[in-house]
Amino acid sequence: MADEREDGSDPKAAAVAEIGRPDAFVLHEVIRLEGDEELRRRGSALLLSAIAAGLTMGFSLIVPGVLKTHLPEAPWTSLITSLGYATGFLIVILGRQQLFTENTVTPILPLLHDRSRSTLWRVLRLWGIVLTGNIAATAVIAAVLAYSDAFAPGVHTAFAALSHHAVASGFGTTVIKAVFAGWLIALLVWMLPATGSAAALVIILITWLVSMCDLSHIVAGSVDTFYLVFSGQATMVDYAWRFFLPTLIGNVFGGTALVAVLNFGQVAPEVEEQKASDGEV
Repeated sequence: MADEREDGSDPKAAAVAEIGRPDAFVLHEVIRLEGDEELRRRGSALLLSAIAAGLTMGFSLIVPGVLKTHLPEAPWTSLITSLGYATGFLIVILGRQQLFTENTVTPILPLLHDRSRSTLWRVLRLWGIVLTGNIAATAVIAAVLAYSDAFAPGVHTAFAALSHHAVASGFGTTVIKAVFAGWLIALLVWMLPATGSAAALVIILITWLVSMCDLSHIVAGSVDTFYLVFSGQATMVDYAWRFFLPTLIGNVFGGTALVAVLNFGQVAPEVEEQKASDGEV
């Protein structure tokens, strides 16, 4: 076949496996194949991975809080504490744990490739399991931080000061901030297959921007808001209405519409050609 090498291997598969500077179609295929794998995983495995990710995201409050305690009050202080926010994301993403905002891109590409009810159901199942695991775990780690004396009183004061941003804006403003956050995290997922050894630097840069620009992320922000709830500085109504719902709407829209769908659009002709050559209907 013209599409095969002399050794019988598929050149497109080789391009996916050996990424140098991939084009948009190769990036799409890498993420789509990863999404297919995620959609096939057992629910128990997804849930455990999502719980691990939610617990790990506690470091995106712990590290900035400790940094804020030890840094002087100055205009540049927030730039350094925002850098600490990247810690949780760095561990979660490099550790291959399930983070909800990553999944606004990864499983959507298989859905755009195979627009069937069964694939839609698998995407919704994945989202439900991962979001539930993430949020439940953020509540646990926030409770530990609020009720334990593992950190000095000054650090707890820093935790509270850093956390108030999560519920400081109105519903509409939080939606907009969440759209930008979902957009950035989804772009990070899209770029990662091409970053190679620079992956850690790219993760730090993008997530630093999320914090520095005071954007709303459904998992990291849940740690912040639950900390306020457990320390008596916010209510569950504040969490649900002022943070969770608008942030969920914005993150999903930013990830699916602005990244998955738009980026899929640029490779859609090649995808259709590939499906035709493979004999798919």
